[in-house]
This record gives sequence, structure tokens and C-alpha cells, in this order.
Amino acid sequence: MFLVLPFVLIASFFGVAGGNFVYRLCNLWARLWYGLIFIRHKETYEVPHDRKKQYIFVANHCSYMDIPALVRSLHQPIRVLGKYEMVNYPVFGWIYRAAAIVVDRSSPEKRAKSVRALKAALKHGISIFIFPEGTFNETSAPLKDFYDGAFRIAIETQTPIKPVLFIDTLDRMHWRGFFELTPGRCAAVYMDEIPVQGYTIKEMPALKQLVHQKMEAGLRRYRNYNVPTLQKAVD
Repeated sequence: MFLVLPFVLIASFFGVAGGNFVYRLCNLWARLWYGLIFIRHKETYEVPHDRKKQYIFVANHCSYMDIPALVRSLHQPIRVLGKYEMVNYPVFGWIYRAAAIVVDRSSPEKRAKSVRALKAALKHGISIFIFPEGTFNETSAPLKDFYDGAFRIAIETQTPIKPVLFIDTLDRMHWRGFFELTPGRCAAVYMDEIPVQGYTIKEMPALKQLVHQKMEAGLRRYRNYNVPTLQKAVD
């Protein structure tokens, strides 16, 4: 992080192009860090993926390892919606602020500001990434309930939704804390896109339920959720 921090700070002054460069730096950081801590990255594409197309990426959220998995797995211009609290971590927080669109949920005005920033990214041809659960899933179920934000933006901007599943991040670092880190596989699964043409805001709950169902079914294909330890079903 110390090695990439000066370049991140410089890039943050160069607008959209600088933001894209920050993500390339973060991808390089994740590659190097994975190698140093013996984590094996794997990407699975259930259908061909068009990196030139804009998406609203959504993923399950159960670990601090979701962040490096995210920047390691995505290979196109992107902006991530992240929790404001993460900027308080030394060094990582400085990089996080430069790379993410932070959301402060303490007031409607601050939440609305984050939504405007996400829509501005889409207008510049940049995809966005949102964890629709909002916070860590600390239950034994594959997913928690979703917030509306990602689906409202998808309908309002007519941008397709692209689910990504992080299969092993809970095994690599449990949500209990940073000191749960273990080496091994860290896989990301790209699912088929979900078009939003024809949906209205009134039909947003149906879209949200559809995405939730598809992601839950996908997670159950790759993990065994019938045991309390949440062990992987198969490699």
C-alpha cells in the first residue's frame, strides 16, 4: 500500500482518467499481495463477458477480502460504492477514498450525493459496483436482504445488472476480523447479465427479488450452506 500510495494521490488530481488509473494501480496491488500471502485467484465466466459494455455490478458481501477480490477481478473502468467508515483506516483509507465513491448514510442529503456521483460515473461510460446487502452478511444464509439503491439506479439509467459471486472470501478472511487471514483459492464468478429494459420504478421490488434469487441460487451451486461452518462444497 505504501508503494502505490504516492501514485494514487497524484492520480486523484486528474479526474476521470486519474480515477481509472487508480483502479489499475489497485489491481496491481492486489496481484502482488495475493502472491505474497499465497492466495490463488480464479475467475469463472458462466457466460461470455463483454468488458466494453457498461454494467451495474452487484456482489455478495461477507468479508474484508471482498475489496481486494473486487479490484483483482474487474478489468474495465469502474467505480465502487463503499462505506464512509472505511476511510478511517490508515493508508488503506487514503487509497480507498481515492478509489471509491463513499456513502455516508447519516443523512438523506449525503446518500443522495453518492447516488449523483454514481450516475455521473455512468454518464462518463464507467461501470459501477455496489454491494446490495449494504453490510457484511453475518448469517448462515447465502445473502441478506438487498437495499434498493442499485436497482433504482439501474432502472433510472437503463443499465443492465451484472451479478458477481465471491465464493471463497469468507474462507480466506472471516468477517470476525483481519487476523482470520488464510491462504488458498479466492474465486470470482461472473453470472449472466440481467437486463432492465421495460422495468419501471414501481417494478423495482420485482427486479430486486429476481437478482436476489439468481445470486442465491448461484452461491448455492458453488458453496454448501447446509453446514454451520460454511465450508466450500467443491473446488
